[in-house]
Order: sequence, then structure tokens, then C-alpha cells
Amino acid sequence: MTDKIKIALAQINPKLGDVAGNVARIGRARAEAAAGGADLVLAPELVVSGYPPEDLVLKPAFQEACRQGVEALAKETADGGPAIIVGSPWVEEGKLYNGAFLLGDGRILAKRFKYDLPNYGVFDEKRVFVPGPQPEPIDFNGMQLGLMICEDLWFPTTAAHLKQYGADLLLVPNGSPYDHAKPEQRLDIAGSRQDETDLPIVYVNQVGGQDELVFDGDSFVLDRGRQMRARLPSFEEKVVVTEWQRGNAGWLCLPADIAPALDPMESIYRAMVLGLKDYVEKNRFPGILLGLSGGIDSALSVAVAVDALGADRVRAVMMPSPYTSQDSLDDAAACAKLLGIRYDIVSIEPAMRAFDTMLRDIFAGTQKDTTEENIQSRARGMTLMAMSNKLGHMLLTTGNKSEMSVGYATLYGDMCGGYSVLKDIYKVTVFALSRWRNKHRPDGALGPLGPVMPERVITKPPSAELKPDQTDQDTLPPYDVLDGILTCLVEQEMAVDQIVAKGYDRATVLRVWRMLDLAEYKRRQAPPGVKISRRAFGRDRRYPITNGFRPQ
Repeated sequence: MTDKIKIALAQINPKLGDVAGNVARIGRARAEAAAGGADLVLAPELVVSGYPPEDLVLKPAFQEACRQGVEALAKETADGGPAIIVGSPWVEEGKLYNGAFLLGDGRILAKRFKYDLPNYGVFDEKRVFVPGPQPEPIDFNGMQLGLMICEDLWFPTTAAHLKQYGADLLLVPNGSPYDHAKPEQRLDIAGSRQDETDLPIVYVNQVGGQDELVFDGDSFVLDRGRQMRARLPSFEEKVVVTEWQRGNAGWLCLPADIAPALDPMESIYRAMVLGLKDYVEKNRFPGILLGLSGGIDSALSVAVAVDALGADRVRAVMMPSPYTSQDSLDDAAACAKLLGIRYDIVSIEPAMRAFDTMLRDIFAGTQKDTTEENIQSRARGMTLMAMSNKLGHMLLTTGNKSEMSVGYATLYGDMCGGYSVLKDIYKVTVFALSRWRNKHRPDGALGPLGPVMPERVITKPPSAELKPDQTDQDTLPPYDVLDGILTCLVEQEMAVDQIVAKGYDRATVLRVWRMLDLAEYKRRQAPPGVKISRRAFGRDRRYPITNGFRPQ
């Protein structure tokens, strides 16, 4: 038994499916913790496999690889260094669990399985895992560890059970995805469990991008009275060693480094950067390619790309048509110069003429409409996809959430691409992020100090420039109105009467609802993109394409 102990929080960025690589990452974190004198290291949920494993976890070969990874880490602890708690899928008596394991003295000292399996939003754990029994405390050098996995924290049952059975503190390994409201929500939930049990809480979250999800880390220690004793920085790997002492009131954590909470715009921007960076690097793309139109969406997208990957891995193409303004040509070139990226110009006018010739007889007697506009967009999409195929760079699409909500995008045109950083960003927030990035460069960004786009890109009326003097507001309500209505419909599932009661015009609300429903088939074919809001399209919001429900 001891009256002092050092616990390391290991905020790790695993790669889903790369068990050997993850074992190596965990080993490096353990070595760093050992250098700081740690007795115990806490790593995130399912860190051995990566999270969320989805249906990959149903493969017996993958289950066996994860078991071997845990056993290999256990053997490493025979070196006399710190014990470690890691998460992994685990098959026991024919049942598949989401498990956490205390490893020390060269072996697995204890196993605990997740009790509360989330099955909402982006989570689908009841589909693949079996819930474990309520966990009992684990004795570690005289300290009773209450080990509860991620969702177990969000409800009072498991924490109360561990308190009843003598836990001295609560250790919570997590795979908690980011959304812009999540950091404060986590602290509030942890504070509730702390109030109920009067036990300190050690919360360790993974960091990094996994397809649409971004994990922000933001791990912390919350001591009695909701006192913040340690907080790790968001959006970066970090190992922090905390010191604990046993007193009359139980175990207490001595103050450690507390990383500042991020400004809301910086938090969103860094989530976009990390999501893109990990998607490109974990899928081993050499870089990205995108169409740079001179508009704000492509300007913000390319700035995020340079901040994530560096200018030498980003390539932009301006594809003018006869309707492209000189302002757009100048603004696109200025963005490329500010960011220091390669910039090419490929006119789509020859392709437009070719399609006019090809379809002249079939279209005879009809008036020009959105068909010809979509041909322009698809000519650009074909050009970009050809360059992506030839050069190997991933094509980054630039559509925002406002456009994707109402179908203001062209299938096989501006929707072409492998990933989107704006997919869950409303247009109003695009403007705010662009203003923020022109004044700030976040920590770790590889792009320039100072502005990343001309001010005119932010202030000029948005336009697709597919016909003369076109603006977005020819087709859509003003973006502040549109985004307000969409937030009510998408994030809050409000009824028409409720939205109208907030001051919006009923006809406009009904029109936006109808556009939202009709565009579902397009969203099913859209590339993945970084989840930023509480309810992103895709995993969070699953609506039928064939849908006869109509509001009044």
C-alpha cells in the first residue's frame, strides 16, 4: 500500500485497424510516462483497435489480432515500468465486449467490460458488442480503481456502483467524438458524477480523425468540488503525469498543467484541420487537389488544407467559363499566392462548346436552364477527377452544409471529391471562420501568418457564376435566414409552427423544408466530411429518400 502515486494521462491518436502500429504508439506513450515517474498509465477506449471499429470488429481475424496486441503490451510491462490500462475489443466465452485491461508485471491483471453501450447519433455499439456486468473496483497498490468506459460516465448507475463497492477514484477511458458543444457537455457530465460520488475523475479521450469523426482529446482530471487539476490540450497527442496523495478525505490530485479552453472558432477550425490531415495521411494520399473558384468556400477549404498538410502538398485549379468574373480570377490567384501553393488555370469553355455540339439536336426547341449550368459544373468535376486520377492527389470538395441541406450542388459536378471539410459548416459559419483565420493562425498550422484570402472574397455576394450576374440569393433565401431555419429543422427537429413562432416566414420555412427533403438523394452520394455539429448529415441524421410526409 502507498500514500503517493503518479498517474499518466496518455492522449493517443490511434489508426483504426493498425493494431501493430497502435501497440507501438501505446508503447511510446508508456515510455514517456515512465520517464516522468508514472506508476500507472491510462490510455483511451479501444486504443488497441482504434475507435469506432464498426463492422471490422466482427471479423474473427481482427478480434484475434487485438487480443494478441493486448497480450504483447502485457508482456512489455514485465520491464518493471508503469502498469497501463488499455482498451480493446475482447471475446470472452463467445461474446464480444468493449473491454479495458489493467496490464502489469508482464500479464493481464484485470479486465473490465463496458456496461452502457451507446446506440444513438454516430454510435452503434449495441449492434456489435455485448454489454458487460457492472464493474467492480480494481486494487492497484492499495488504491481502489473504479474503471468505467466512456458511456458509463454519462449515466449515474456505474459511478454509484463503484462508489458503493469502495472505489477511491474513477478512471474513464474514452472515444468521445468532437462536436462544437461537446467539451463543456463532458465537463458538466463529469461534474455531475463527481458531485454524486465525491470521487475524483480521470478522463482520457483519444485524439485524431477517423473518417467523418474527429476526436479532440481535451482529457482532464476533475477533483472534489469539480476542481480542475489537469487538462490536456485539444487536437494534439499528449502525455501528462499527475501526482496523487492520500489524505484524510481520500486521494487528492496535486495541481498540474491546465491547457486553456479554445475559442469557439479556433476549436471548429482545428477540428477541420485535424480531420482532413488524418484522413489524407491515414489513407496515404500524397496530397490534395481542389478547384479554386475565387469564392469563399474554396478559399476557406484551401486554407484548411494548407494548414493541415503544408503548401507543397496542396494544388489548386481555376476552371473559368465565359461567366467567370475578373474579380473571381483575381481573387483565386491572390488566395494561391497568399498560401504559396501551385495554381493552374484550365478553361472549361472548350468542354462547354463540345457538349453544346453533342446535344444540339436533342435539345433543339428547348430553352437554356439549369441543365446547361450543371454541364459546366460537371465539366469542372470531370477535369478535377482526371487530375486526381493522374496525379494521385485526393480531390477535396468544397460544398458547405447550407448548400448540401437544400441541394444547391450538382451531382458529379461540384460534389465530386473524396472528402469535405465544410460538409457540416453552415454558410454563416464559413464567413465567421474565414474572418477568424485571416486574423489568427492556430497552433500547429502549417499555413502562413496573416491573411489567407483577400477581404473581397469575404465581402462580395456569393455566386456559382454559371450564368450572367448570378448570385446565390437568386435561388436561396439570405444565408442568415436559411441557416437559422436549417438549424431548427436539422439540429432541433422543430415543427413548422415552432419555427414560424421564432419569427420566420411560413412560406419560406415550408420551401426550405421541401428543399431539405428533396436533396436527401444527393446527400447519400456526397463524400464524407468532418463532423462539427451535434447532428451532421450521414451517421447522425438518416432520413429516407422516398418520403411522403409533408408539413402543413
